[in-house]
Amino acid sequence: MAHHNGPRKKTRYKFKKDLRKRGIPPVTSVIQSFEIGQRVHVVVEPSVQKGMPHRRFHGKTGTVIGQRGRAWLLEVRDGDSVKQVIARPQHLKAQKV
Repeated sequence: MAHHNGPRKKTRYKFKKDLRKRGIPPVTSVIQSFEIGQRVHVVVEPSVQKGMPHRRFHGKTGTVIGQRGRAWLLEVRDGDSVKQVIARPQHLKAQKV
């Protein structure tokens, strides 16, 4: 039988974009930067596969704790535990204050 357990399984509707928002994201989403301690939302950009966090963290809010190359290191609560997530800036949105 075929292998059905890829990293994007069960994401048919979760990662779907609106009709008018399809295509590559603007450059401003790539060059955005964050402060350490800043709160950010994990919103997966399905057209960019590099640096994509696990589907479990889509829609969660975390705190920036560092940077790893072009990606950002986040602390995200997952149930009772706190997990570290590495994601590129295309998949992050700053929380409005």
